[in-house]
Amino acid sequence: MVGGRQLGARILRLYLPLGFFLVAMLFPFYWMAITSIKPNRELYNPRIMPLIVHQPTLKHYVDLLEQTNFLTWTYNTMLVAVVTTVVSLVLGVMIAYPLARMNFPGAAIVTIGVAATYLVPQPLLFIPMADIINRLGLGNTLSAVMLTYPTLLIPFCAWLLMGYFKSVPRELEEAARIDGASRLQAMLRVVLPLCTPGLLSAGIFAFTLAQNEFLYALIFLTTSEVRTVPVGAITELIRGDVFYWGQLMAAALLGSIPVALIYSFFVDYYVAGLTAGSVKN
Repeated sequence: MVGGRQLGARILRLYLPLGFFLVAMLFPFYWMAITSIKPNRELYNPRIMPLIVHQPTLKHYVDLLEQTNFLTWTYNTMLVAVVTTVVSLVLGVMIAYPLARMNFPGAAIVTIGVAATYLVPQPLLFIPMADIINRLGLGNTLSAVMLTYPTLLIPFCAWLLMGYFKSVPRELEEAARIDGASRLQAMLRVVLPLCTPGLLSAGIFAFTLAQNEFLYALIFLTTSEVRTVPVGAITELIRGDVFYWGQLMAAALLGSIPVALIYSFFVDYYVAGLTAGSVKN
């Protein structure tokens, strides 16, 4: 009797809320998936239950791959995301390490400036960014977004890594310095390996944001051959008041697969990086 009450209480307190939130979070992906495999006669028929597929088809995926430059968009997106992530991590480490481990005049002001830069709204920056890109002659090239994306990502990576660098005991670095290592060697061989969860967390965030960024890509990339997936899908699969819902959902589903795979493989490191767990000796 007592065991039954405990089981019932556990269901009410744990499994029922967990199931509710699980359904709420996965429902948009379910809707996206079934929309991408529905034929047009089911998509635009109000008499058919929208949550059920009667005659699934892959026509929308075939049309997306054959009638659009989706593969080119995907390549552009991955290239931009990888380059931007690497640049943001390298520069983020270069900013975060001295602010976290070294005492110098103005360190507090620089730290506040890094946080304030991350909080600046994106629409306030695209006008001066556009002027700079035009002056450099980089309009309608992937280099334009590769240069502008880090302005959003570097401050966050630096802010996240500062907290993680501070969690590494100074004694470990001092011991390496006593053994003859330079500060750069101590950082590369002692601090950074211990901060792997933080680096992965910052890298996953930077990759995700670079892959999904829309405003800068919409402004700087004007031809289909250089567009990324978010901009290409919106601009070429919405024509006037006609929405190609099947292809739109297929593009959204295929575009979300890389991020889903990355999160599934590195979820433990991602959570550890966000919580800035303590380092054990």
